[in-house]
Formats: sequence, C-alpha cells, structure tokens
Amino acid sequence: MIASCTFRRLEIPLVEPMRTAYGEHRMKTAILIELQSDSGAMGVAECVAMREPTYTEESVATAWHVIRHHLLPRLARAQRQKTLEPDTLTEIWSDIRGNKMAQAAVEMAFWDLWSMEHDTSMTKLIGGVYEEINVGISIGIQVSMEKLLLRVERALQEGYRRIKLKISPEADRDPLLAIRKAFPDVALMADANSAYRLDHMDRLLELDRLALMMIEQPLAYDDMVDHAELQARLQTSICLDESIRSAEDVRRAAKIGACRIVNIKPGRLGGIGEVIRAHQVAQQYKIGLWCGGMYETGVGRLHNLAVCALPGMVFPTDTGPSDRYFEHDILKEPIRFEKPGILRVRQTHGVAEWIDWEVVDAFTTDKLVVQLRDL
Repeated sequence: MIASCTFRRLEIPLVEPMRTAYGEHRMKTAILIELQSDSGAMGVAECVAMREPTYTEESVATAWHVIRHHLLPRLARAQRQKTLEPDTLTEIWSDIRGNKMAQAAVEMAFWDLWSMEHDTSMTKLIGGVYEEINVGISIGIQVSMEKLLLRVERALQEGYRRIKLKISPEADRDPLLAIRKAFPDVALMADANSAYRLDHMDRLLELDRLALMMIEQPLAYDDMVDHAELQARLQTSICLDESIRSAEDVRRAAKIGACRIVNIKPGRLGGIGEVIRAHQVAQQYKIGLWCGGMYETGVGRLHNLAVCALPGMVFPTDTGPSDRYFEHDILKEPIRFEKPGILRVRQTHGVAEWIDWEVVDAFTTDKLVVQLRDL
C-alpha cells in the first residue's frame, strides 16, 4: 500500500528563454510527486502543468490543489478496499472532470512505483520495443532571421533529426521558407500552438509549398471540426496536440478526418494508461504517432522515452538531452545523446535511483508530505 505522498515545487532556470505563441518562458516550474509504499519503495513522477493556465486550463497551483484535496483522498480510500494496479488506477477518480496533468502525475508515479516493486522496466511494462529514439528539436520564435538560421545550423551540427519551428500568423511563412532554402533536405515541421483561425486559410495553404512533415495544432484546441475542414484542403498532414486529451479524442479526430498524426503526451492525456489506449486507437485508424515534450526535467524525460519506445512511434521526439533546456538537470546522469540525434531508452526500474536528490533539494521552493492513513 502507498503510505505517503511528497509534493515538491521546483524552480529550475532554463538555458535560454523559450518563445511560443503562449509567451516567453525563462524558468521551468514543476511539481515532483513521490509516492512511498509501506515496503519502502518509491515511485516518482513529474506534473507538467505550467505556471500559467495557457497550454490547458491547468496550472501548477491548480494541479497542486487537485492532487492534494481530490486525487489523494480517493487513492487512499480505494487502496483500503482493494489492491490497485496501474492500468486501472484512473478508475478511482473517473468522477473528476479534466485536470489531466494532475491525474497523470499521480498515475505515473504509481506506474514508476510498480516498476520498482516488480523489478521490471517501465518500457517493458507498457510494451515498448525500441531501444533507440530519434530526436528532433523545437525552436522558438527568434528575434531575427540570422539568429534563426544560426540556431538551426547549430542544431543540425549537434545531430538533431528534425527541426520544429514555433510559428504564429506574424511569423510563419518567411522563417520557414528561409530554413527550407538554407537547408533544403532538412526534416521540417511547424508548431502553431492554436495561433490560427480558418480566416488564416490562405496563409496556411501557402505552407503547403514548403514540404513540411506536419503542421502541429494550427487551430483552436477545442475545434476538431475546423481542423477537419483545414485538413481536407491541406496536402500537409495536420498533427493534433492540445486537442488530444484521451483515446476517445483520437477516435473522434480520426473519424472526421481532423488530422493524420497525433502527438500523445502522457501529461496531457492523464497518464500512461490512457497513452496506451490512445496508442491502440491510433494504430487501429492508421493515425501517425509521436510523443512530444513539455520542457520536462529528467524525471519526465525518462518516462517520455518509455512512451517513445511503443511500436509505431515513428516520428522524432521532442524529448531531447537534458542540456537542451537545463544547465543542471535533476538526474545523477543527465540524458545525453547516445549517438548524434539519438537517445537510448534507459531501462529504469523506478527513476528514484537516477535522481540527484541534493540538486532536487536546491531547486525545491515548497514541500509537503501527506500521510495517506490520515485521509
């Protein structure tokens, strides 16, 4: 049984600011969840909610509250009644709407704990098959074309297998065209973060000429119908990101032709169990798959890499080396390229042993320990 849950709020400086359609980020704020069993084993996971509720309705503050006051009490009551298993854990809070990132943090910590207690890697537990993962890079909106091209050139020299450029209606065609002209053979995609409307159809159709791998989330997160209309007119594949919060969303998108590719992030879907279900649905409907990132610390990256190892995850991931975002990650051994542009999937039997707890303590700005017997 789970004896306690420790919450930590971490503030970690980014190596460089990341500019997106949502704004500029200079610090990574994260919640680390540690589930301690009565046998002494520990499962650890990261909540990927951002400081502000701009990516989804969740924020660090709301996730902290929901985990403490809604998820943990349900978990405590449920484990007194039956033995819990990770693939059915979300059933105990099925009455809670939304709050997927909060749910994912607890659920993934439980998977991680299960992995440690059963001495089996997370990758094997969830059915992963790949040992090496191709890695792409996400580049934010740059202040000048010269800086953009230098950033792309450096990324290619470092071995990245795909370039993803953040775009907006004010900065899309010209920077993408500049990259395509300077690097004709580069695997290139665009990420719009819901910055467009159907009123921008002509601008989006112009991007068809640039041989992009995909355009990620061009329209509103809650508008699959307009995405279907756009996809019918675009030759370039649409990839849905923010629109996909469940396996059922994958099915709906496939049925109406809203996309050809989905980005399945564990935090956004509510955890590993829903990722597995979404993966099965995507394969059934022949929808392309990949796992993006949320600027995770090493803890979140280790869990993402296990997801990237699932069959059919054929597009390069955004989950890159630790030093892409952090001067100091919270792992003893930061995530590094095995070969240029390739990460090896670590066969972790729980990530706690990989964590540098002194560094975690240094970045911790708030901490709370909850005993489940008191709930």
